[in-house]
Amino acid sequence: MEISPAVHAVKMLGADAFLLAEERLTLIDAGMVGSRRRIVRYLERIGRSLDELDHIVCTHGHPDHIGGVAELSGNGVEVMMHPADLEGLRLGIREVVASRSRGHMIQYLTRPPTHATPLLDGQVLPMLGGLEVVHTPGHTPGSVCLYAARDRILFSGDVLQVIRGRLTFASPLFSHDMAEARASVERLAGLDLDTIAFSHYPPWRRDPSGALRELVAEATG
Repeated sequence: MEISPAVHAVKMLGADAFLLAEERLTLIDAGMVGSRRRIVRYLERIGRSLDELDHIVCTHGHPDHIGGVAELSGNGVEVMMHPADLEGLRLGIREVVASRSRGHMIQYLTRPPTHATPLLDGQVLPMLGGLEVVHTPGHTPGSVCLYAARDRILFSGDVLQVIRGRLTFASPLFSHDMAEARASVERLAGLDLDTIAFSHYPPWRRDPSGALRELVAEATG
């Protein structure tokens, strides 16, 4: 489904990915293991090919977002992820057990990418006229949002969710640090937005900037 010119939401296994269909292709997140067939079918429908894929930008290191990376990242595709999540994906079982963290256990059970380029806060990627990386830790230590200022779109990964029709914080059940996750939302409140693109919900277009400001007021109040 095209949610904005050149921006397609693609239903992968476990979560939506976002295809940026410019001269070359970029994928934001990659679904769970086995998602390759879904993106290939979608590309065929819009007259494009997986051979045109140059980048996979990962919002965080959970299996429903990076499980499909290995099967999609051949032929020189660059995989990008925040270093904090790359580090977490490489923890040994003793460190995971000692941490007593559900988040670390999820990362331990996730297949890490073989190679990944570090994705840094404030970095601006060339897609969509400039795609800014906003580090928003809490759901995972390396969670990032991606902000396309030209098109006023925020790709939020799992930093935000929608519960009973209301914009709210990341899921406490699957997050590493909820206090940090709530604080991270403050970084998003000043963005000029038309659309928030979620991994598990339809796009939010109902005054997204105002909804984020309300959420920040709740977090700080």
